[in-house]
Amino acid sequence: QVQLVESGGGLVQAGGSLRLSCAASGRTISDYAMGWFRQAPGKEREFVAAISMSGDMTHYADSVKGRFTISRDNAKNTVYLQMNSLKPEDTAVYYCTADLMWGTTQAMGVDHWGQGTQVTVSS
Repeated sequence: QVQLVESGGGLVQAGGSLRLSCAASGRTISDYAMGWFRQAPGKEREFVAAISMSGDMTHYADSVKGRFTISRDNAKNTVYLQMNSLKPEDTAVYYCTADLMWGTTQAMGVDHWGQGTQVTVSS
């Protein structure tokens, strides 16, 4: 069983940047496709980005494509989400995820969740 702990959230002005980190324990993340989801107040949890086990494939939601970059360091058992050109509509709790299969973009299909980190973008 893998445990996931996110960090790096906070308050930033529109146009700014943040880098989220997700530290895993209990199992090596090289066994998992890793991803990020987010949930804004009053909205459903939505897919943001995913990266394959080896890191050779990535996939992004259209809303963040070109602004966010997901990466992983399997040696450090850590996944990152670099968020640039942030917008107020990016405000949400961001969750790190781990899946034994590549291609999970629906929340109900996720195997493991972190506890989330709040990102707030002011206008």
